Order: sequence, then C-alpha cells, then structure tokens
Amino acid sequence: MSFLLDHLVIAVAELDQAVADYRALGFTVSPGGEHQGGVSHNALIVFRDGSYIELIAFRRTAPENRWWTTLTGAGEGFVDFAFLPQDVGRDIGVVRARGLAMEGPAPGGRARPDGVRLDWLTAQPPTTDLPFWCGDVTPRSLRVPEGALRVHPNGAQGVLRLRILVKDVAVSATRYIALLGPHSVAAREGAATVTVGDVVLELSEPRDAAEKMSLHTRGEGLVAVTLRGSRSQEFDAQRAHGANILMIAS
Repeated sequence: MSFLLDHLVIAVAELDQAVADYRALGFTVSPGGEHQGGVSHNALIVFRDGSYIELIAFRRTAPENRWWTTLTGAGEGFVDFAFLPQDVGRDIGVVRARGLAMEGPAPGGRARPDGVRLDWLTAQPPTTDLPFWCGDVTPRSLRVPEGALRVHPNGAQGVLRLRILVKDVAVSATRYIALLGPHSVAAREGAATVTVGDVVLELSEPRDAAEKMSLHTRGEGLVAVTLRGSRSQEFDAQRAHGANILMIAS
C-alpha cells in the first residue's frame, strides 16, 4: 500500500475572482466544474508532477460541510489536502487494522463544463491533521488535466513541501505511522516529517500567537505550501486568497 499527494484545497468566497487572481500570480487555471448536488464548483491549478491545487467556492450555504464552515467562520485559505490511494476500499481495511478509523468509501463526483461526468470514492480521516483520500472511478486523466494546462508562466512545477499545523506533534506522528507505516515518518523532539512520494510534510505545533489563533479558528491541518519551480518567489497571501504559498527554484 502506498500513497501520493493528490491535491490541496483552498476555499474561496467567489470563484471567478479567485481564478483571475491566481492567473495574475502567474498560474494556469483550468475550469473544474460543478460538484455532485450542485453545492459547490471549482477550478484547478495542475502541476507537472500530477498534483494540483483546487480552488473551491460554494453556490449555497452548506452547514454540514466542514470546508464551508471554515470558510464562513475563519475566512478564505487552505481547508484540506488529499492523498491518492491505490485502492480506496482495500486501503481503508489496511489502516483500520492498524487502529486508524478512516470512514468510507463514499461516492462523489462532478460534471465538467464540457459535460463529461467524473466519479470518485473518498475516505475521511478521524482528525483534520490527516488527509482525506480521493480515488478515481473514472480515469484520473479526466479529473486532472494534462499537457499544456500543467505549464505555468511563473515557472511552478510541483509541490515540494507541506506544513501541517497540529496540536501535538507526537500524537500526529503516531497517526501518520498508522496511516503510512514507520518508514515514512521521522520524528524528533518537537517536530516530525512525513515523506509521501517526492513530497515532505512537516508536522509543526504553533510558533507564535497568530498560529495559535489559526489552530483555534481553523483547526489542525494544512497551513503552508512550498512549490518547486524554475525560480524562487513568495506569493502575496491576499491575492492568493489566504493561502501561504512559497516557490523555490529547483
């Protein structure tokens, strides 16, 4: 059993404005479509390594949806991230046997603007310091655009590093060991790193008052992303709709 980073989720108030702003930052943004049930719609920033950033906005109130409650309660920004499993149903059984209570699989999908229907299965973790899983039923190439749509004027090429804000590094590291096995987690006093494919996740407790407030209002989860690219750049967080994104030349 192995995983790859699938995508990062940024919740925004208004999708068209977010698309315009990310294009102004030098990203190629592709239309995604409308999710099952019509509650939300999205756009994608797909990288050469196959991972992507999802910009998601809600068409109506959705108090049952954690992303919506975070957006309305704490503002725009990162709300989640997803791993790509090999087999959702089988992998749920494996991690449950290790003591990790993943929920699912649950069906989901969206309709692309060209009418193509996409279907997937998801699994949800017991805590938000862990990723959810998104496994394709229809071919992934239909969900994640290929070719020229993965080329960005700003030189972005893929995801290098994620920073995950947690309450207790040791507790979160134990959860990741249950998810991935001990070979993927390197823990030391006050910090831990998790390796998933070519991506490193840094588990980190709050470093200052602002991060303590973020942990209180947004909960545990993704707070910062480092991209690999052809040049180094720090992106304006306001134009990035609350997302902390850095790019390093590699």
